[in-house]
Amino acid sequence: MLEETVNALELKEDGVYVDATLGGAGHSRLLLSKLGANGRLYSFDQDQVAIDNAASEGLDSRWILIHDNFVNIAEHDLPPIDGILYDLGVSSPQFDVAERGFSYKLDAKLDMRMDQSQSLTAYEIINHYPFNDLMRIFSRYGEEPYAKQIARKIEQQRNVQAIETTLELAELIKASLPQKELKKKGHPAKRVFQALRIEVNDELGSLEKSLYSAIDMLKPSGRIAVISFQSLEDRIVKRIFKESSEVDVPRGLPVIPENMKAKLKMIVRKPILASKAELEVNNRAHSAKLRVAERA
Repeated sequence: MLEETVNALELKEDGVYVDATLGGAGHSRLLLSKLGANGRLYSFDQDQVAIDNAASEGLDSRWILIHDNFVNIAEHDLPPIDGILYDLGVSSPQFDVAERGFSYKLDAKLDMRMDQSQSLTAYEIINHYPFNDLMRIFSRYGEEPYAKQIARKIEQQRNVQAIETTLELAELIKASLPQKELKKKGHPAKRVFQALRIEVNDELGSLEKSLYSAIDMLKPSGRIAVISFQSLEDRIVKRIFKESSEVDVPRGLPVIPENMKAKLKMIVRKPILASKAELEVNNRAHSAKLRVAERA
């Protein structure tokens, strides 16, 4: 949803913009192509590989790369922002490199760290988290109906030997499920792998904190655009946008005080979905939802 997201920001040539999720730099490079000489683009990523790849392709004075998690956006001395975008989840370069341990189809050591300098990995969670914590993570972050059975199977196996790799874990998940589940469309390990990735990277907590910060950093009429790929992310975005665009004003109040005014106004009431043309060439966009709001 490259064009839809960038167009939704209604770019000004001399504006200040933030790509909170640099990834493969697709959105950043399109943003940069639309900025004039006085425009500025700040691109964040906690993955040093993403920063290095973008830098190796050439930079200019308008583009500032920041190696940090977007949860810390308010800690950087940025000017007031005309627009900010988030493209959530795992980037394609991360997902397609087996060694990063995100994929249930590619064999690698369990990892799933977006920031490879952090200590917590999927291996640590699978092999050392208590049974109840595993069950909670799979249920809450993966919405996995068989969370208890999968957590129990993992507990039994790791008492025999450590669970080392992505494919080992995927096979354990399959062995935990009834045949009727294995016959359903989609990989049976998808929900658990999503849950692990969210736990490793604190994705939902980071998203919530970052969105509140970003809204406060927007200029009046500045826009925020967020692409989510799963329901837990989208619910957070929808809730924060909704609560930031509504006010509870006492009846009969002649003037609304500044601290009671809505911070946002919704640009789209329903999320924008990927076009048929994009889905034909990019199947990963089938679950993408784009929500857009503007600073009041």
